[in-house]
Amino acid sequence: MAQNGAPHFYLQVELQGNMAEVSIEADHLENGKPSNLKNFDDDGRVKRQGTLWTASAHIITAVIGSGVLSLAWAIAQLGWIAGPAVMLAFSFVTYYTSCLLADCYRSPNPVTGKRNYTYMDAVKVNLDGLQVKICGLAQYGNLVGTAIGYTIAASISMTAIARSDCFQSQGHEAPCHISNNPYMIMFGVVQVLLSQIPDFDRLWWLSIVAAVMSFTYSSIGLCLGIGKVAELGHFRGSMTGVSIGLVTEAEKIWRTFQALGNIAFAYSYSMILIEIQDTIKSPPAENKTMKKATMLGVSTTTVFYMLCGCMGYAAFGDEAPGNLLTGFGFYNPFWMIDIANAAIVIHLVGAYQVYCQPLFAFVESWAAKKWHKSEFVTKEYRVQPIPSFGAYNVNVFRVVWRTCFVVSTTLVSMLLPFFNSVVGLMGAVAFWPLTVYFPVTMYIAQNKIPRWSSKWFALQILSMVCLVVSIAAASGSIVGVVESLSGYKPFKTAY
Repeated sequence: MAQNGAPHFYLQVELQGNMAEVSIEADHLENGKPSNLKNFDDDGRVKRQGTLWTASAHIITAVIGSGVLSLAWAIAQLGWIAGPAVMLAFSFVTYYTSCLLADCYRSPNPVTGKRNYTYMDAVKVNLDGLQVKICGLAQYGNLVGTAIGYTIAASISMTAIARSDCFQSQGHEAPCHISNNPYMIMFGVVQVLLSQIPDFDRLWWLSIVAAVMSFTYSSIGLCLGIGKVAELGHFRGSMTGVSIGLVTEAEKIWRTFQALGNIAFAYSYSMILIEIQDTIKSPPAENKTMKKATMLGVSTTTVFYMLCGCMGYAAFGDEAPGNLLTGFGFYNPFWMIDIANAAIVIHLVGAYQVYCQPLFAFVESWAAKKWHKSEFVTKEYRVQPIPSFGAYNVNVFRVVWRTCFVVSTTLVSMLLPFFNSVVGLMGAVAFWPLTVYFPVTMYIAQNKIPRWSSKWFALQILSMVCLVVSIAAASGSIVGVVESLSGYKPFKTAY
């Protein structure tokens, strides 16, 4: 059964000397025969249309997220030496392991092998059953966490716009305490509507809009930092970051660890890399295009991260706010800050969907297999074509499940609205298993790299070092969450 409810017919065709089963949807048949096989890929699915540029847009949308706003604070904890060095190290590791993962899209051969449509499919083909379950728990758990983090970040930016207007009318010393709960609800309502987009491939336009917005607010944050440094006439900060005295020795250690988690979160996108790669057309081979897109996406974001993080630290030094554009180190020009925060909200609207669509698809595919006779789960109701969108199929289960998911993540966000700590914890938990361990382990298995060979040994060292970093980052972020919970009253947080 097709994902959109149309029945499939199967043909056997010879591809590169091998027999392959090709599925054709009924909508594409004329008199019981395929209308045009050129419209289909080698797996029988409608021909993919993704390019280097759309894949890069998806990556930039996923990578340049709300994490960029915490980088000035992260560098403040690490200092001028360790801060940029750690950021470069994360960018290198992310790029390298993403290239390994791109080769796992097809198995056993990265160019001519069978397609793996999701991250879990790739793990299932290359590794054993237990690791598939661990991967699913890590990937989809992190996607849920990212949805929560993006809801928090979007509401804080909307609150910042309201507070900016309040400061402008009442002065910088006015309390201007505003609850972010109504803004979380507003964000959730928008996501309920957008979540009804049926599949990931139709999100290319949303990713391009979101990528433009990410460049917009990152550029504004950079310009405001440059302006602040020009006003001061010198760079603030120190070689070792926040000094003992302003914080205790224990706080210095935990904050340093949390900063690692924040930087890891800023580079986190590997859990949706395979899903992005599955939108790319071929030839050329999908892994070649994906590696180029990864280079373009990661190098572009690293430049922005270095500029925004370093200029934010230069502007505020050890007092760098946890969120560069909502911490109100900047008050003027207020209209520019409002534009930046509006761009953040628009970007997070798109980024939320980029991250959640793989989770939606996984749950719906599982439900269709388990309850394949249920019309509630499988039946599609065709509605009239929507202008600029085409025909649209409504599935009752999809509407109910996706709505419940958005409502649930919104409620959790209202319970735990701690930006820095939540961001750091998500980055720490997801970085090692999804960005390092599984790509490295699958690459070793697929390429049959001999145990104890020099390449095997180097890859294992990389994985172990990243595991230690992730454990440290997670511990620091947990301490941050515990501290934030002290004296906290649910649903009553105001900024």
